[in-house]
Amino acid sequence: MLDINLIRQNPDFVSEKLALRGVQVDFSDFLAKDKQRRDLIHTTEQLKAERNKTSAEIPKLKKEGKDVSEILLRMREIGDTIKSNDQLLADINQEQDEFLIGLPNLPADSVVGGGKENNEVIRIYGEKPSFDFEPQHHVDLVEHLGIIDYARGAKLAGAGNWIYRGDGARLEWALLNYFIQTHLADGYQMILPPHMLNYECGFTAGQFPKFIGDVYTLGEKEETDEHNFKHFLLPTAETALVNLHRDEILNEVELPFKYFAYTPCYRMEAGSYRAEERGMIRGHQFNKVEMFQYTTPDKSAEALEELVGKAESLVQGLGLHYRVSKLAAEDCSASMRETYDIEVWIPSMNDYKEVSSASNAGDYQARRGNIRYKNLETGKNEYIHTLNASGLATSRIFPAIMEQYQQADGSIIVPEVLRPYMNNQEIIEVAK
Repeated sequence: MLDINLIRQNPDFVSEKLALRGVQVDFSDFLAKDKQRRDLIHTTEQLKAERNKTSAEIPKLKKEGKDVSEILLRMREIGDTIKSNDQLLADINQEQDEFLIGLPNLPADSVVGGGKENNEVIRIYGEKPSFDFEPQHHVDLVEHLGIIDYARGAKLAGAGNWIYRGDGARLEWALLNYFIQTHLADGYQMILPPHMLNYECGFTAGQFPKFIGDVYTLGEKEETDEHNFKHFLLPTAETALVNLHRDEILNEVELPFKYFAYTPCYRMEAGSYRAEERGMIRGHQFNKVEMFQYTTPDKSAEALEELVGKAESLVQGLGLHYRVSKLAAEDCSASMRETYDIEVWIPSMNDYKEVSSASNAGDYQARRGNIRYKNLETGKNEYIHTLNASGLATSRIFPAIMEQYQQADGSIIVPEVLRPYMNNQEIIEVAK
């Protein structure tokens, strides 16, 4: 959520920043209503003060035998006005809140406007793999090897689902172990959060109410529930991690907090994937390890750099060719002010696919979740900065390994860093 004081002080600046996202906002009506609201608060507070003072005087006047009928009439009029003002204030507050909730985050100063066409590739790691044979698509490779079962995955759960089998399941688990052990070694605390979250979690993360259609809501509906559901399945562990300290005031001395979590991720997006994205590129359920940091504003940029570096080092450790792109404003998610994508090369698609988005939300999520820290210098409670990065998602790393490490006979070389988690197995080949 944006800082209302910033809008009051410099609405043109906020409008210009939002325009970089393709969002056109005129704050004239909002500011007029905001002035009406503040004037109404001032008037109502004066009326309440008058009522309190007069109410204290009435018993004295009665004791002195004075007529208080006109004063009582005035008190009734003041009471009616206060009641009317309070209702009007509640309506204006709700209208303002809904307006603010619907606004995305402001892009960082270094973020350019526009969409994907303005994304900037800032570095490339390694060379595109070359083959002296006709390389295969990862779907054909895994089906030949018998390590991914798409048909039975669809039979069990519908299109966009799959089953890991044998060496496929072991390779998937090896990836997760590699990620987890790396984060532990780097001093991040491991979290295993619930997969069923409440509405407040989605709101704090910035996914609700606008993107509520992207998640799986559970069927435990109540007539009295304004959102018509009590829980949803997390689309990413970020949604849980950003809520760990919701409505808390953190100790600056203990910051930054560095967490990571392993969870499956549940998303409804897979139904619209393109033909070339068949297989594991998009799915309704996939595994991901998510990194998250809570930090003070002055350490925010440094934290983002660390998260990008950690995500890159994981892909480098796997020996995969990838690139890093800085996203333009319209391509950043609504909650994020700055995002870097780590994109791995998928030969069959002749394209790069994102395996990690490292993002800085600034204080946007913290305002929604009322997450603050006590500034030791000022003694004031200020909003924390939140950052996240995949570390990593497996559903595109797995295909990249299949395609970049494939051999002429259809076997797959296991990346060296994963072998300790697979009993030192070096090759995945058709089971004999």
